[in-house]
Amino acid sequence: MKTLKFLFIIITAGVLVSCGEDFLTASSTTSKPYGSDSLTVASVNGNLAAAYHILLRDNYASGYNSVVFTSDLRSDDVFKGGGDAGDQKQFENLATYTCDPSLNLGGFWELYYRGVARCNETVANADKLIASGTENEGLVQQYKEEAIFLRAYYMYWIWLNWGNVPYPKQLLTAETDFVAKQYTAEEVYNFLMEDIAECEKIGKLGLISPEIGRTNLGAVYMLKAAIVMYQKDASKYGEVAANMAAIISSGNYGLMSDFDKMWLQEGEFCKENIFESNMGSGELDWGNSAGNPYGMGTNLPCYLSPRSLNDPLGQFESGWCFAPVRPYLYKTAGDAVAGDGKQPIFETADVRRQASVNYWSFADGQYSPGYQDTRGYFLRKYSARVGYSVAGEKSLNYANNQRIYRYAETLLNYAELVGVLGASASGGVTAQGCLDQVRSRAGVASITVNQDNIEQERHREFIGEGKRYWDLVRWGKAAQVLTEDFLQPSYSGDGSETTFTWKRTWTEKSKYLPIPKEEVDARLGSGLEIIQNPY
Repeated sequence: MKTLKFLFIIITAGVLVSCGEDFLTASSTTSKPYGSDSLTVASVNGNLAAAYHILLRDNYASGYNSVVFTSDLRSDDVFKGGGDAGDQKQFENLATYTCDPSLNLGGFWELYYRGVARCNETVANADKLIASGTENEGLVQQYKEEAIFLRAYYMYWIWLNWGNVPYPKQLLTAETDFVAKQYTAEEVYNFLMEDIAECEKIGKLGLISPEIGRTNLGAVYMLKAAIVMYQKDASKYGEVAANMAAIISSGNYGLMSDFDKMWLQEGEFCKENIFESNMGSGELDWGNSAGNPYGMGTNLPCYLSPRSLNDPLGQFESGWCFAPVRPYLYKTAGDAVAGDGKQPIFETADVRRQASVNYWSFADGQYSPGYQDTRGYFLRKYSARVGYSVAGEKSLNYANNQRIYRYAETLLNYAELVGVLGASASGGVTAQGCLDQVRSRAGVASITVNQDNIEQERHREFIGEGKRYWDLVRWGKAAQVLTEDFLQPSYSGDGSETTFTWKRTWTEKSKYLPIPKEEVDARLGSGLEIIQNPY
């Protein structure tokens, strides 16, 4: 059972009153909007809490928003699944790289820009309070740094998905007609790096936060690494490698010994988790899932779990059977894999295989097959577990925390930067030693650091965490790996054997989604029109 909750506030009328453990609990007071002459440290902290709250909106807000799910659908790890091809049609389009401006991740766009606006309000109020001569300037500067990090984090995901987008770095007002200029993907990258540099300059965050749920310098460094490595900015590789070495040498983090238990509630905020969102159960219902200011549960577990599940061990619950796993992820060396022709990636002894993928036997009547069923394989890390949704609408209120940045990724980032991309080693940390740590925890022997082995190791380590697709794009492997045309063995709804056709083509136009039509239309005649991405 969770004993620590994060951001129990009314976003429009409540704020958190101080730092320390109070950041985790509710407090009823009056919100101070931007421009108020009676701003307080507490009200700025409340603005910041509202900005953090976007991390917990892993549900519906004008569409489904999970960055894990919407990323993995584009990878070679899962199929779309669900009830049929028309069940959440935008996901079928996403998985086959056929999105159009009217049917893609519009809700994702709207939600994360809402987060950016909340971050900008926090920064503006923090600056106003500092200018007034507050005696708590250091604390307010910390709040500002956290808000700038969150703004960069939200914009990072918008940039990954759409590339050429507006990047508002201040509050939008009537004077600007509440619109911001569109920038090229290259310009957005530069803005992201400016925000990261501002966080580092303020310097109020430690590598680990004393307050559970808040960000820290470790998270800033991990976001920086993700941005730089995706952009393939070689001029920053040495700097980022040094950042990774600082995390590694700090002693603040380490690998959790039991890979499978890390995904249970007992593994939340463990030594491996550098940054995570603290989901909670109980507020969301179908009538208020989009606008509910309290909502902090996730329905990702419901999306990922099989229909009509009968778990003989009583550990897992039923869901909607999206994202069925491609069988090669569960097979081991030497096993035959029909359909896509992919070779298994796991050695028999690797504990990550069964900790990442659940196998359910249709022959034993454990579940009911859905669309694109792969004969029993489903994602495990964020699956629906018994007792993890205890109030409200069960499907919307699972309390599975999302692990945003893990120490294992720090190790693999460093191994890639130093061992493959040519960055200088830092602080006595070796690329081989980092890779060996990850593999030792998995129960498998050392392998040499090289491009192929790093690619395979990241694949094994991060199944179901929304990272595989973006890795393939940045490595230049997307067109080769994700262009596919084959028949996949499957089960139909009555359990009879069948097949389905899987066909898609990834091209450079697939890198960015079409910008939502309503956003383009809203700018017509404004003088700040949005140029649509090719699609």
